[in-house]
Amino acid sequence: MNPEIVTILDEDPDLSRTITEPRLGAARRECRATVIDVPIGSWDAQSALAPSRGGYGLLVLDGVLARRAGRRRRHGVELLGPGDLVRPEDAAADGATLPFAVTWRVVESSRLAVLDTGFVRRAAPYPEIGVRLMARATQRARNALVHLAIAQHARIDARLWLALWHLADRFGRVTPEGVLLPLRLTHELLADLIAAQRPSVTLSLQQLERQGRLSRRDGSIVLLGDPPADAPVGASGVPTSESASGVPTAVST
Repeated sequence: MNPEIVTILDEDPDLSRTITEPRLGAARRECRATVIDVPIGSWDAQSALAPSRGGYGLLVLDGVLARRAGRRRRHGVELLGPGDLVRPEDAAADGATLPFAVTWRVVESSRLAVLDTGFVRRAAPYPEIGVRLMARATQRARNALVHLAIAQHARIDARLWLALWHLADRFGRVTPEGVLLPLRLTHELLADLIAAQRPSVTLSLQQLERQGRLSRRDGSIVLLGDPPADAPVGASGVPTSESASGVPTAVST
């Protein structure tokens, strides 16, 4: 079967938003790339990234990937979705003073465009594309910093509530019931995301559900009501006292 080849600027129109005609038509014709499909499950990123080495990397067109890094049973995770770049450097921690194991999992079936050295050459006359990709790399770093700030909250239910709304800003869909997070967010994945233990995440989800802040439907989470407003550290939209919530506080880790 011949590989799928797509016009990148049709798949990801944001990359061309500052390119005007007549250059836009030429850019669309030149900036084409091969697509690889990745099913749900564990993913060998090292092998998949090999064809893009020396180029921009793999551009996520559809789906969600989880990059997990850690050591000695302590892990952190970031979720990558449409518009993000996955580069060879993301797949390992070679040369690091402290060795961290890096593993990948496909959370939602994904389509990845191979932006190899050939693509870089074809896109060179259109530096606007590179500028947009660099802006996204900066945004990815900002998202990682936000997750780090969320993980500083003492209460795990507060961490979880903030993290879910932060994910909703990227992946959520507004429905009549609330904001749907159509992701397979396992308790283990959420625990890594907020620097907690899985049993504590399970307890916090139950608490938030009893408080009417979320519901769970067919493996997805629906956020109910308004997002967290500005509040003192340690609260952030979640009641800070047992009398306010009527539910004991989760144990921090």
